[in-house]
Amino acid sequence: MQLTEDQILTLAPDESSKKSGKDLSNAAKWGTKGVNEFALWGECQGSGSKPYRTQIALNNIAFKCSCPSRKFPCKHGIGLLLLYAKNGQSFIDHKAPDWVTEWLNKRSDKEENKTAKKDKLVDEAAQAKRLQARENIVEDGINELLLWIKDIVRNGILSIPEKGAQFFGGMSKRLIDAKAPGLAGMVKNLGNINFYFEGWQSLFMDQMARIYLVIAAYKNKEGISSLITEDVRTQIGFTQATEILKEQNGIVDSWLVLGKQTTEEDGLVTERNWLYGTQTDKYALVLQFIVRGQGAGFSITPGMTLNAELVFYESIQPLRALIKKEIQGGENQLVKPFQNWEQVAEAETILNRSLPFRSERPFIIKNITPVQFDNSWWLADENHNLVQLKSKYKYLYTILSLSGGEPMNMAVLGKENRYEPLGVWNNSHYMMVS
Repeated sequence: MQLTEDQILTLAPDESSKKSGKDLSNAAKWGTKGVNEFALWGECQGSGSKPYRTQIALNNIAFKCSCPSRKFPCKHGIGLLLLYAKNGQSFIDHKAPDWVTEWLNKRSDKEENKTAKKDKLVDEAAQAKRLQARENIVEDGINELLLWIKDIVRNGILSIPEKGAQFFGGMSKRLIDAKAPGLAGMVKNLGNINFYFEGWQSLFMDQMARIYLVIAAYKNKEGISSLITEDVRTQIGFTQATEILKEQNGIVDSWLVLGKQTTEEDGLVTERNWLYGTQTDKYALVLQFIVRGQGAGFSITPGMTLNAELVFYESIQPLRALIKKEIQGGENQLVKPFQNWEQVAEAETILNRSLPFRSERPFIIKNITPVQFDNSWWLADENHNLVQLKSKYKYLYTILSLSGGEPMNMAVLGKENRYEPLGVWNNSHYMMVS
């Protein structure tokens, strides 16, 4: 996978790593360096007596370095990859040393072990018993949540801002114990609402209604379609087996990476990668979970086009997907944007009709201009229809400087009446705004 310098810098965990990585992209910093079809490697002299050994797997851009840094990737990995992107012809050694070969073999063994585990026969009776036990625990947690919601409605919501984080945190932890992490997250989001914001009551009741819809659907799952049942189970926190999904036929396309959002909690990094299929006009969300200090399964950067086969999770409105395999070749295609906010509203209506508790989604919209109105910032289309920019959007001035007051094709993320830009097309080139 050949990356540009800008794409490589987006892999850096922070600004200091970017700067240090640039400093290390100098051939004089590396005593030895080499490349073959599988890996890139080099030795960089640090403060100790022995040079730091840095290696990068090229099939999916995975890093390893002997330096003591806890950042991932470290500055040596960024520097070596930048050097290769700028001056690949200087990597004349093509025979990997033992320490590189050993690392590649271990990675290969792990993949083989995963395959072997998948091929083992599953004790279906024991599996069904475990599933039923979890269903019972989840049911108990849902019943407690339902009583909690009814108490809030019975007592009214005016005193909710006085409850504090413990009120929501306690119920969220109870749902974690009940093996319903999805519902726990929805309850946690209730507590994250800005209660100093005018109109918080509507946001609060809207989220409460979504939680109640999930509960009601789960309790009446025998009467709904199998696809909606999967959506309900996903919202509660049940997972779909990726091994089974990967056996299905996926959708092959040239996927434009619209944006990447990264969050970290308790040492677990969550990547949300938003993709757009330039040939199929489909949107996709590819999640990746990374434990700090361990390698990522794949690395994709905003603005790149990934030629790949994606398999979508079962849903009445498929959005989340996994990368089954990357495909060589493929061509970049022109995007097919929505013409205005009215078309987006029509698409949102269809989505809400089939899945009223759905999460936010991306849209590509033609000729959008950020405008100020009534002391707030809005996104205007060519027909002067407005939708509100999400509050506390961090990159407003980046958008303003890129647009210069002129309309731009824009990729946005949101739902209903609030959105945030992910990226824009500037001189026919897509760029993420973060």
